[in-house]
Amino acid sequence: MDDLTRLLADLVSIPSVNPMGMGDTGPEFLETRLGAHLESWLRAAGIDVVRQPVAPGRDNLLARFESPGARRTLLFDAHQDTVPTDGMTIPPFDPKIEGGRLYGRGSCDVKAGMAAMLWAFRRLHRERPRGAASVVMACTVDEEFTHMGSSMLAETQKGIDLAIVAEPTQLQLVHCHKGAVRWKIRTRGVACHSSTPHRGVNAIYRMARVVDALAEHAEELSRAEPHPILGPPSLSVGRIEGGQSVNIVPDYCEVQIDRRMIPGETPARCVERVRAFLANRLGGLEDIDFEPPWVRMPALETKLGDWGEELISAVETATGGKPELIGVPYGTDAGPLGEAGIPGVVFGPGDIAQAHTRDEWVEIDQVKRAAEAYYQMALALG
Repeated sequence: MDDLTRLLADLVSIPSVNPMGMGDTGPEFLETRLGAHLESWLRAAGIDVVRQPVAPGRDNLLARFESPGARRTLLFDAHQDTVPTDGMTIPPFDPKIEGGRLYGRGSCDVKAGMAAMLWAFRRLHRERPRGAASVVMACTVDEEFTHMGSSMLAETQKGIDLAIVAEPTQLQLVHCHKGAVRWKIRTRGVACHSSTPHRGVNAIYRMARVVDALAEHAEELSRAEPHPILGPPSLSVGRIEGGQSVNIVPDYCEVQIDRRMIPGETPARCVERVRAFLANRLGGLEDIDFEPPWVRMPALETKLGDWGEELISAVETATGGKPELIGVPYGTDAGPLGEAGIPGVVFGPGDIAQAHTRDEWVEIDQVKRAAEAYYQMALALG
């Protein structure tokens, strides 16, 4: 196993599961252990590290390569957290190599990109190539749930010319992606014994009408004017919960909404459109509550101009293949950064189709090519 693959295996072996707001606790949750390992790895390379507290046990890590006379400063961003391991059919934290692939939770999303970025960043420090860009290396927290880490990064980092965000893009350059806003809708009822349901008000029956109306709105959105690359916006009801027991008429029911935004839309406007649609279809919103969104992930649309050719050339030099400029339907840390005025692209090894899967894996060869590509980007954009 070469040193880069060993670094990736080490990252996968350290659990950094995002509890996704469920309140789960234990050594496998949060980024605490991984952050400590990353800090130790960087310091062993002679690189100073700054911790940026975001939440208890959750710190962004920031390191800097200062290139003498550099005209530009890049931000390398990779998130530390992974999704949970429920339903996995392989040991999630026991990385295995088979057929040129490395398996384990986070191997694709996004510890492969993190390992490649760290490798390129350490190489810049060691070789200090003339004419390279200065680079801030950021390892952020909570990308998989609320993007707290990248939001704080966006608020505090000044003087960044371009952000390179690690995500599995199969070594293609992503310059636009959808955003997301997620919130809960709750219906209220009156509980009573299920043998006399006429004495109560069934909140689940009320929610059934809400869900039907939301399905109508989702269909309406699918016919909305599309973004030329990303297509139309979308809405999905992803979770429902209600009632206390089968023999009690339920006094509450709630659903969780995932609304995907295209560039130009805002979270507030998307929620308001749903509110207005439901009020119209249901004749009002009595006993229907909207909770504040817990995710407000901006969409991304970066106007690259001359940057585009320089990035394409850098990737082609590193990989031997000319990358495409593409858009993707999922959100990334580049969203909050772009909203704060930091233009960005998303690039990394792996296929998004393997992210979050029961046997998550990444091709090791792509990780090696990505490490070279990140290094060439710093050279080309200096």
